[in-house]
Amino acid sequence: MSLTVGSLFSGIGGLDLGLERSGFDVRWQSEIEPYACRVLTKHWPDVPNLGDITSIDWSAVEHVDVICGGYPCQPFSFSGVRRGEDDPRHLWPHMLDAIRLLRPRHVIAENVPGHLSLGFDRVLADLASLGFDVEWSIVSACSLGAPHPRERLFWVADAQGCDESNQVSHHQRPTFSHESRGGRSGTRRDGWLPEPDVGRVAHGVPIRLVNGPLAALGNAVVPQVAELIGRQLLAHIQAMAA
Repeated sequence: MSLTVGSLFSGIGGLDLGLERSGFDVRWQSEIEPYACRVLTKHWPDVPNLGDITSIDWSAVEHVDVICGGYPCQPFSFSGVRRGEDDPRHLWPHMLDAIRLLRPRHVIAENVPGHLSLGFDRVLADLASLGFDVEWSIVSACSLGAPHPRERLFWVADAQGCDESNQVSHHQRPTFSHESRGGRSGTRRDGWLPEPDVGRVAHGVPIRLVNGPLAALGNAVVPQVAELIGRQLLAHIQAMAA
């Protein structure tokens, strides 16, 4: 089974790559940051970049099975001033427009854990108004063997999870089920290197990485986590069809 995907706030394609690895087909992306756009063009040369989400005409966009995206976390992050909906970087309403007009079967999204205590109730209410059921969990990169924690909120919305009266039952999962690989232990065996090979000593960063790449990496979704969620979504769909 292969599901088509439209990617919003694509960044350098962390969600896209993980979902592709689990069998999804990325059909379009949306990103405006110049460095990230160059990365997307390199790795997805045949996938159109729709550009600025605030100016996309959704009536002219291909319908897809899944919309994914890591909408900006700055309005909700504990590292900032947490202005929520008053932050000009609050772009969830534009992602909601895409969901409302394209009506995908599923939505996969990522944000910071601080979103749970600021703004996430509104997201759940918005999705409920469209008939989506939502499950969410905090997933860390180190639970999949990475040498860094990187805890992130992931949620999956299912348009088939509601009955004819449009009643939904949002709930938090203890975790997306998976076999822990022991966090920092055994990371080299699992393909994670303790330090990136950038040709410099551990305490130095090449100047060529300062402008663009570091910010892109800092905002990126860990592909292994997206792959895990993609595989579980496909398994759920197949089980429901059986």
